[in-house]
Amino acid sequence: MQKNIPIYYNDLNKVYLKIWDLLNFGLLNRDSPFHLPVFICGENKSFDGRIVVLRGIDEKNKKLWFHTDIRSKKIEILKNNTQASFLFYDKDEKIQLRISGNVKINYQNNITKKSWEKTIHMSRQCYLGKSTPGSISSTPTSGLSENVDNFKYTLEESEIGYKNFCLIETFITSIEWLYLAAKGHRRAHFSLKNNLIEKKWIIP
Repeated sequence: MQKNIPIYYNDLNKVYLKIWDLLNFGLLNRDSPFHLPVFICGENKSFDGRIVVLRGIDEKNKKLWFHTDIRSKKIEILKNNTQASFLFYDKDEKIQLRISGNVKINYQNNITKKSWEKTIHMSRQCYLGKSTPGSISSTPTSGLSENVDNFKYTLEESEIGYKNFCLIETFITSIEWLYLAAKGHRRAHFSLKNNLIEKKWIIP
């Protein structure tokens, strides 16, 4: 049986602080499981998920965000249904997070301009394809030209990719936290609304 329990085990306030610590660590550390959450969206009876790269968090304004291609299928989905969720899991921490919220699509505004300027040469490759992500191809392909595939382009030449770049912000409305422990699991729910946080324990 597990002998040592974490300081947040029976404390909702400390659980909430731990959540933001994990998100911040995931943002700053590429090797953290929280760096690559699953993003889930859909409409009607069709929902699916995909791995995204966590690009930013804002504890004060209760939001997080990632980058994507404006031509991707999920953009049309999010225009029709702005509610979406993230799923995070860290095996070593034994913590799962399900974060839900309302999405805002940022495209060619001050937010995307600032983020694009910070996007490094290598990462810009994702936005330099001529074809729409998810479109049919008669041959196996990355969708990129040979030069782009081999990073044979300058930072200036990559500027054309900005027309395909967008930033998806999710304004958090709820967080569900699950901690798996031999001594006994713990599960909590946090509702975020109008700068108020409702915290409660729920049965794992």
